[in-house]
Amino acid sequence: MTRVHRGRGGWRASARGLMRASGLAGVIVALALFGCSSQNKPGAGAGAGGPGAEGGIGQEGVGGAGGSSLAGLQSGTLGQGGQGGPLTDIHFDYNDFTIREQDGQILRVNADWLTKHQGSRVQIEGHCDDRGSEEYNIALGAKRAQAAKDYLQTLGIAPDRMSTISYGKELPLCTEENEDCWAQNRRDHFVVSQ
Repeated sequence: MTRVHRGRGGWRASARGLMRASGLAGVIVALALFGCSSQNKPGAGAGAGGPGAEGGIGQEGVGGAGGSSLAGLQSGTLGQGGQGGPLTDIHFDYNDFTIREQDGQILRVNADWLTKHQGSRVQIEGHCDDRGSEEYNIALGAKRAQAAKDYLQTLGIAPDRMSTISYGKELPLCTEENEDCWAQNRRDHFVVSQ
């Protein structure tokens, strides 16, 4: 029992605090015993991008034909032309995620290649130039990647063969501060895996 001052009424004994503490201790013990199971079920842990993931590309699929921008950065070859792969990148206008007419032609060629290679999957990377905040560019890159995925889907490519990721402004091909350089960075890059 805890003594609690109740204003003019003086001190009283109260069991409320003791009941709260014992209830909280019970919840903590229950969580410790049952809530933190470390056993994985078969196939568990294969979240988006893991091996066996539905609709994603695991790390084992990146870098085969047409390496990822992240792999290019890690190997020091990003922007040096050695990561082309069988699919062609598309580009976007400033602050926009609309597929331009010339890029629609590129996406049709990319869709033809994907149709002929049914065993292939593609991860679409959305990229931005370095203007704007990180949060804004991550969101814009995601919209750009999703726009290309939606376009390819209208051309008959199954959505479970495609995944998207946004790198925002984090992996630029060009680092100069001019319009030509910024235009190179506003792109979708296509990473093919088998």
